[in-house]
Amino acid sequence: MALPDRQATTLALAHALSAAERGLAVIPLSRTKLPALRSPHRDETGPGRGSAPRCRGECGRFGHGVHDASTDPTRIRELFAAAPRATGYGIACGLAPHHLIGVDLDTKTDNDSSAALRELALRHLFTIPATMVVLTPGGGRHLWLSGPPDVVVPNSASRLAPGIDIRGAGGYLVGPGSRTDHGTYTVAPGTAHLTPAACPPTLLQLLLPPPRTHHPAPSSTGGHGQGLVQFVLAAHEGQRNTRLFWAACRAYEDGIGPALVGPLVQAALDTGLSEREAHATIASAARMTGHRP
Repeated sequence: MALPDRQATTLALAHALSAAERGLAVIPLSRTKLPALRSPHRDETGPGRGSAPRCRGECGRFGHGVHDASTDPTRIRELFAAAPRATGYGIACGLAPHHLIGVDLDTKTDNDSSAALRELALRHLFTIPATMVVLTPGGGRHLWLSGPPDVVVPNSASRLAPGIDIRGAGGYLVGPGSRTDHGTYTVAPGTAHLTPAACPPTLLQLLLPPPRTHHPAPSSTGGHGQGLVQFVLAAHEGQRNTRLFWAACRAYEDGIGPALVGPLVQAALDTGLSEREAHATIASAARMTGHRP
């Protein structure tokens, strides 16, 4: 029998506060696993209509999805007070101190996602370390891994292998104890005491956008450079850092990284990133591709 919403919300808040004590930033979720707070910009007109892609919480109101995530108990209580029908909580990925990466092994596909992950591990010579595992109501599993602080892991669906989704920067995982329309998320036996283990370096490389073949370019950035800038300008909410990181990696691999820093930073500013965020992301791309920022 389903719990009344009020009791379910109280339990979800308790679980969320417990997660926050472990350094995990959280938001309230509805029974559908979506953020429980609607966007305050949903009725606005103009370029930001509906999703208001240029606002990530700067307006000071709740309802910006994963951008509302916090580890502050007072703010978390305020979030849940504003979402009286929340029955679960989401854990934001990619944030300090854990820089969480979620490996979502789905069971709704014809392929065995667990077997696919084992095959990848054998083929690429890495081992999944002992780590926190969350069981989903549908029989799937979420493996919690920790990433480096200067690497942006993008969200992806079945890119690594069929049935394996990745939750990275801008994404979230449903926290254990959350109640949904399909059941309750629980911690796998024997893993509750574990912290997110470091993502194996080889697996981390597989999670990043595929590298391009290096083709040295003349000093002018040319059409390819403009294409990378346009790629960043086309970013939507939740894609900005990922697209900027990918474009900067391609620029450094193609020998036009230093010349393209300025245009990429300006493109990032135009999409709503701060100058500090833009420079930090480009510096990470430089280091990842073996260049000095």
